[in-house]
Amino acid sequence: MKVDVHAHFVDRTYLNELTRLHGLRAIPGAAGQTLLRKGDTTFTWFRDSFFDLDGRLRDMDRYGIDIRILSLSTPSVYDWPVITQVLMARFVNDSLAKICAAHPDRFLGLATLPLADTGAAIEEMDRCLDELGFRGIAIGSNIGGKPLNHPDLEEFWAEVDRRQVPVVEHPMYPVGASDLNEFELPLRVGFIYDTTTAATRMIYGGVFERYPNFPFILAHTGAALLMVLERLDNGYRIFPDCRQHISQLPSVYARRLYYDTCSFSGPALMLAREIVGADHLLFGTDDPFISANSDHVDQLPIPSVEKSMILAGNAARLFGIDLR
Repeated sequence: MKVDVHAHFVDRTYLNELTRLHGLRAIPGAAGQTLLRKGDTTFTWFRDSFFDLDGRLRDMDRYGIDIRILSLSTPSVYDWPVITQVLMARFVNDSLAKICAAHPDRFLGLATLPLADTGAAIEEMDRCLDELGFRGIAIGSNIGGKPLNHPDLEEFWAEVDRRQVPVVEHPMYPVGASDLNEFELPLRVGFIYDTTTAATRMIYGGVFERYPNFPFILAHTGAALLMVLERLDNGYRIFPDCRQHISQLPSVYARRLYYDTCSFSGPALMLAREIVGADHLLFGTDDPFISANSDHVDQLPIPSVEKSMILAGNAARLFGIDLR
């Protein structure tokens, strides 16, 4: 069995509204993709095949992927004004729910939330979990520039923790990304920076100490977080600000988090396995943007029982999936 926890739902109406909101330019790409550009940077992009659900199901069959857990990708709904953000979140969730209902044995959904309004976000989370049957929520690495440890989100994290809802993080463009105006740096390294910074803020800010009861899954194998754990631990040892909200080394909290395999790098995945264990890794493909198969997990020099955990068992446990 294979369960893909990092795959995306792409909707034409959402992209059209995003294009209008930001005045994006549609530029044909050399590889058959359409680049939605803002200035010198690609804001997002797509191929027509992204909207072909039957084709995506055939790809899953070809790669032996049984289930995909779908979420909206960057920039989510955070760029819209608060009132419109609530409406857009409801629209994309309803659209995703229709896909999941049409193929309940192949697709599961993660809720997109209007986090500019904490109360509205909690209401939409409840609707998605209780009425639409979603298995968790997707959250950006920042909320329109607001960090995930911001006091405005305290009520939200408390409710997530109470419900023990799985939360899947996906990077957003970092604040100041407009200065990364060449070589697609916002996508190539900006995402890595923002995931690493978001996780570090949540650890130092005590989010995981106050609310230890929900699974938090980091994209791209945690970006650079696992590489800098000793630096974070040294910060705790040296600086009062780094231990103001936590009572243990940052590495303790990092080992409780979960990490997808979307670094696609054998050495990076082996490092993650050494630090957090195979029971904290989950298979991902970044479909349809990358559309990887499972080779990056299948080829790891680890026991088959660990590969089974990474490919499906851990996701089944966290998201309540019956693999029979």
